[in-house]
Amino acid sequence: MKNLPKSVIISRTDNLGDVVVTLPMAGFIKSLSPSTKISFLGNSYTRSVIEACSFVDQFIDKKDVLQNPMVLGDSKANAIIFALPDKEMARAAAKANIPIRVGTSHKVYHWFYCNKRVSFSRRKSDLHEAQLNFKLFKPLEVLTEPTFDQIKDWYGLEFNNTGTNFSQWLSEEKFNLIIHPKSKGSAKEWGVENYAELVAQLPEKDFNILITGIKEEGELLKQQVPQIFSHPHVKDVTGVFSLEQFMELISKVDGFVAGSTGPLHIASALGKHTLGIYPPIRPMHPGRWQPIGQNAHHLVLDKDCGDCRKSETCACVKAITINQVKAKLTAFVEGV
Repeated sequence: MKNLPKSVIISRTDNLGDVVVTLPMAGFIKSLSPSTKISFLGNSYTRSVIEACSFVDQFIDKKDVLQNPMVLGDSKANAIIFALPDKEMARAAAKANIPIRVGTSHKVYHWFYCNKRVSFSRRKSDLHEAQLNFKLFKPLEVLTEPTFDQIKDWYGLEFNNTGTNFSQWLSEEKFNLIIHPKSKGSAKEWGVENYAELVAQLPEKDFNILITGIKEEGELLKQQVPQIFSHPHVKDVTGVFSLEQFMELISKVDGFVAGSTGPLHIASALGKHTLGIYPPIRPMHPGRWQPIGQNAHHLVLDKDCGDCRKSETCACVKAITINQVKAKLTAFVEGV
């Protein structure tokens, strides 16, 4: 095996969930070469989750690179891997003369700015997003197709104590379950009506339920399904916590249920009992985006469907029954 570079930048400048499933790249490198310095280039919004990864030595903010491309040169990196194509960052990496610049071959600008290009299709592949990222290691001669069991060990998420007292939100006697109904438009959603009925059917004696989301999502829930907050075993936590506090809260609960969202991937990475509710539409289907973790599960309708690709709602994901979800969550409680 070729010696790994002494310093590597992993670039993923999109959303929270995308970043979480990319973190195992850092864990893999550290498993082969603990002394290799790993920098992660991302957006300010994802900084807290990136810095929570024990395998990442340095966070580089895209905003800083846009202001001064030589920030990448100052990192003294020997290689940069673009897990997400980003024209501006690829141009900056070339300007900074990073010796090895790895990107996919299907982006025209990578032929100008990346000197190592890998050919593969994410859209047509049956592999998970986390596995597809590893194809970009080919120029470093450490190509591997990791199993889900390996990926579980390479997240490295460790959330620091923010000093927040969560005792008023959590129960010592019940299964603490986060229900995260909305996705900020990142997923085909199961529907707020389904979540409201699910909450009504989950037994109070077993569950302590926290409804989470940003403030605007909480206000929307209060307008559309106010009954979701009316039960004694339900707490409204929408808009209460910062992202850092929310991640610490996830680390303290027992379970998490949502569509394909960043917080769902954080919960699965932490080994929580997670349940993702997915549409059967490529490339949104669980084969590509299911949660990977010690206790990760998902539900999807057993069919091929593309009818709802361009619509806001998806009949197939809404066809998953409340009883199916309830059965999974009940099994979580029995297994704890």
